[in-house]
Amino acid sequence: MGIIVHPLPSNNGNKIRVKYNGVLNTADTEQIYLHAGLGYGDKWNYVTDIAMKHNEGNWIADIRVEDHDNRLNFCFKDSAEHWDNNNGDNWSYKIFK
Repeated sequence: MGIIVHPLPSNNGNKIRVKYNGVLNTADTEQIYLHAGLGYGDKWNYVTDIAMKHNEGNWIADIRVEDHDNRLNFCFKDSAEHWDNNNGDNWSYKIFK
């Protein structure tokens, strides 16, 4: 299982690539979505779902963060609405100016 985020740390305006190979990645998975937003704690702004591309056993999505001094928060869901949210903690990375 793995989540890879590149580049880290990331600056405002950078394109961030997220690779996913977690519990939702099974042989019968049709689609995985990166569910992402900006904010702190439980308050996410600009929430979006990005269809990830399947490539060599991983699911990949790119996202550009245009809001400085914030946090990128994300989790994953599949087309059957099963979620991988890091046991309720989601994933979160600071975005720098």
